Amino acid sequence: MKEKLKVGILGATGMVGQRFIALLENHPWFEVVTVAASPRSAGKTYEEAVGDRWKMDTPMPEAVKNKVVLNVNEVDKVAATVDFVFSAVDMSKDEIRAIEEKYAKTETPVVSNNSAHRWTPDVPMVVPEINADHFEVIKDQRKRLGTNHGFIAVKPNCSIQSYAPCLAAWKEFGPKEVVATTYQAISGAGKTFKDWPEMVGNVIPFIGGEEEKSEQEPLRVLGTVENGVIVKAELPKITCQCVRVPVLNGHTAAVFINFEKKPTKEQLIDRLVHFKGFPQEENLPSAPKQFIQYLEDENRPQVTQDVDFENGMGVSIGRLREDSMFDFKFIGLSHNTVRGAAGGAVLCAEALTAKGYIQKK
Repeated sequence: MKEKLKVGILGATGMVGQRFIALLENHPWFEVVTVAASPRSAGKTYEEAVGDRWKMDTPMPEAVKNKVVLNVNEVDKVAATVDFVFSAVDMSKDEIRAIEEKYAKTETPVVSNNSAHRWTPDVPMVVPEINADHFEVIKDQRKRLGTNHGFIAVKPNCSIQSYAPCLAAWKEFGPKEVVATTYQAISGAGKTFKDWPEMVGNVIPFIGGEEEKSEQEPLRVLGTVENGVIVKAELPKITCQCVRVPVLNGHTAAVFINFEKKPTKEQLIDRLVHFKGFPQEENLPSAPKQFIQYLEDENRPQVTQDVDFENGMGVSIGRLREDSMFDFKFIGLSHNTVRGAAGGAVLCAEALTAKGYIQKK
């Protein structure tokens, strides 16, 4: 790419916004030129606005420290400075839906980490390796919004990243029933142990809204485009429990699965390790070379050893074995704030750019 696309981060001071800032440092296609946040942060430098709340392991990039934070609600002002935006705003769902549409209507593409538009029928919700073809509904969304270039695209919830890729890799065998329990890191709530000391040595058996997302969102990712909208898949039937555990980064899933056809363990592993999609075919900058790895050691995957596989953009699977009640069971692991949040959104933006949906204004 001859000239980098100018990027804005909406909600730049929060944990996911910070992750966007960190991931986009030295990105070959994208340059962060604008940071926007709530009115209370507006007018301050980014470094002042974040203060002692920088939560990444890497230092705050020098390039953003002295950028003056804009008011995210001043849509026209922010939109005039960028080619597209990443959205990680912390608002109510109704407010998020409204502000993301406002940005899109300024002819500014919006790639969102938020859940507000995940079920808007003509908004693609994409894991680029699985359903990049869903981007085709953007043309219908633009008709609804009255735009030529602006649109909204979203990525799915972090909780599904450790098992939904398996369902796609095993599609030929007809996954029909899935029982999953996710063990979710505290960074999924935007927290560190400093922020949430009561999580040390603790387990909380409830995360608001996560079980519904974990059961339904894979079906939309696995769905089809029909008459300009996304129609979710009918199978597999998924039931899920979501548990918060004392881990900083990394969502683990324990999964039981039944198939229409009866594959062998060897077939299932083969489909996992050879599964790839548009990001690998196009060699996108953030794409993992290997999307899914299979680990033979019965003690893997582990957060401490495997969460950063492929710079946090890969998925790790292990302990695949036959079950006494289901056909098979396995353990999955994914990085919730990289693949599951900002990194997944960056990869979506790269795919959208490669397909021509995001361009210089």
